[in-house]
Amino acid sequence: MPPPGACLNIMEARQKQRGYGTFANPERFLNQDYQQLKQHCVTRGVMYVDDMFPPDAVSIGEGILRPSDLCRVQWLRPMKLSPFPNFILDGISRFDVGQGVLGDCWFLASLAALTLQPQIFEKVVPVDQTFDAKYCGLFHFRFWRFGKWVDVVIDDKLPTIDGRLLFAHSKDQNEFWPALMEKAYAKVCGSYTDMVTGTPAEAMMDFTGGVHISVELSDPPPNLWQLMCSAGQSSSLMGCGTPQGTPDNNILANGLVQGHAYTVTGMKQVASRGKPVKLLRLMNPWGKGEWTGAWSDLSPLWKTLSVEDRAALLSVADNGEFWLTLEDFCKFYTDLDICSLSPNFLDGNFSRQWETTVYEGRWVAGTTAGGCSNNRDSFWTNPQYRVKISGEHSGNEKNVLLSLMQKHDKRNRHLIQNFHIGISVFEHKAQKGKFPPSFFNQAPAGQTKTYRNAREVVEYLTLKPAEYLIVPSTFRPNEAASFLLTIITKEKTDGDLKSGGFSIEACRSMVALMDVSSWGGCCIIYVYRFIPPVIPLPSLMALRYGASSGHITLESFIGLILRLDCMSKIFKQLSDGKNMNLQESEVTKHSVQQ
Repeated sequence: MPPPGACLNIMEARQKQRGYGTFANPERFLNQDYQQLKQHCVTRGVMYVDDMFPPDAVSIGEGILRPSDLCRVQWLRPMKLSPFPNFILDGISRFDVGQGVLGDCWFLASLAALTLQPQIFEKVVPVDQTFDAKYCGLFHFRFWRFGKWVDVVIDDKLPTIDGRLLFAHSKDQNEFWPALMEKAYAKVCGSYTDMVTGTPAEAMMDFTGGVHISVELSDPPPNLWQLMCSAGQSSSLMGCGTPQGTPDNNILANGLVQGHAYTVTGMKQVASRGKPVKLLRLMNPWGKGEWTGAWSDLSPLWKTLSVEDRAALLSVADNGEFWLTLEDFCKFYTDLDICSLSPNFLDGNFSRQWETTVYEGRWVAGTTAGGCSNNRDSFWTNPQYRVKISGEHSGNEKNVLLSLMQKHDKRNRHLIQNFHIGISVFEHKAQKGKFPPSFFNQAPAGQTKTYRNAREVVEYLTLKPAEYLIVPSTFRPNEAASFLLTIITKEKTDGDLKSGGFSIEACRSMVALMDVSSWGGCCIIYVYRFIPPVIPLPSLMALRYGASSGHITLESFIGLILRLDCMSKIFKQLSDGKNMNLQESEVTKHSVQQ
């Protein structure tokens, strides 16, 4: 039986302190250790079969194949599919990958982008894997998942029908890294079916753990071209999508596919008849099917370029890659996602040092899930994070990037329910404890324009030097979920979590308010309102002692009182002995980590 939520949070915090979950020391996905499994198989001379993602119909999932086809599926190793199997053959290329019958164009578009950045590719795909001496049918890949790197182990049995791979494959029948990587990601998602539909941003974040922004092309920023050029110079992955159609994947007269993900593979400004033209190169993950409008492969506009530019850019082949203007890009595509290891692409200043702070939190129904600011009576109960922005700042230059990512615990991706989430930022003066409802009568200094039911929402803001309170929330109250809040700033910041709480004497007096004979507990929200904040009480305390109904039972409340009483004695001893000068922020951090 897994540990309860609060205990799990404490365990994860301690593991993170020890470096567990970093790229250098990734978490073992489903507790499978690649080195131990390989040693076991090699020593005993056996081929590995993954019992956590077995070669059967459950791993494929429902809805992709007809029952008659599902019965015909054979799981074969590369050694059975090719006389000369290779993990990687003649290097990596965006043209390696071909899509199968699985609707995961979003993943494959991101995969094509990944091949353009070899240094990132080698973090995700350990390239030293082979079919040589110590081959035992065992491979592994690394993905960034909700704040930590995980190492994912798979066997190399791949689903086939009549000896042909069903899903992702390489253009060369002797190369297998695309099919094996897709299988590893399917394992993370729960099944192959769980990879159907998505956005490039999700996979690109899982490949990098980096900085992500999304641009709505219906209202692009004036510096879009400069932003994309800077991203191209800073090891970024870029993907985009077309509007949904009826039915999806309908091919338009201009050659574009509706409801489809594409990869941005290049950009170039050229001179056509003496005028500058901004061109973008995009790629269809199908490996065929291209744009037929201006600057397509057979467009007469190529004749207006110099011989050198035409030779460098034009490739007349139905390989899924094509050029179009920035204007047509904004006209026929809905959004652009950029994901980079560094935020320097945001302003093009590659010498600037940015600061990144990451918080893990949770909205608990009845306790810390207050909903958006429309819910005036409960909005203040949401988790509150303080940040102080110092340094010099002038004009309307954006200097703070906020990312709010929902963190899920479902094994299967298709079962995940994304809530509508957003972020609000308020300027404040120095104040202790949790901010009361009256504080939020003021207008925010920045906020999410619209709450989105996406895995992640990102806001890039202009904030002058001051102290701010950041409040992440769901749109509706009492929607329970974990989240990851990332704060990236140009200037040095001081940040800390502040949350309201109770004095020990106040906690003792609350026992009298409990009508044990009628329902045996008190509402956590009511407790927050009734008692003024004296000692900070992290949300972890609410998770530990509160019930899912939003109440604290008498037994749990007594336990909370005893814990606070014990903590107060420890703090007093430390203070009297002058062994440690604990600030309120340090006490809060200590409580969360413990």
